[in-house]
Amino acid sequence: MQVKDLTIEELKLLIQKTVAKTIQSLLIDPDEGKQVKPEVKQQLLDSLRCTQARESGVPAQEIISTEDR
Repeated sequence: MQVKDLTIEELKLLIQKTVAKTIQSLLIDPDEGKQVKPEVKQQLLDSLRCTQARESGVPAQEIISTEDR
C-alpha cells in the first residue's frame, strides 16, 4: 500500500503513530539505572555550588590557551 492509497483518516493515524513513536524514542534516558562516578558527582556538585554562589569558572580563553601548549 502506498500513501496515495490511504484515506485521510488512515494518513492521520499513520502520522499520529509516527509522531508518538518519535517522541517516545526521544524521551528515553539511555543512562537510566547507571551510576555516576564519585569524582564526576563531586565536580557537578562543586560546579553547582559555584553557580549558586555566582562564582565564575575558568574563562574560556584560559582553557583555549592551555590547550595550545
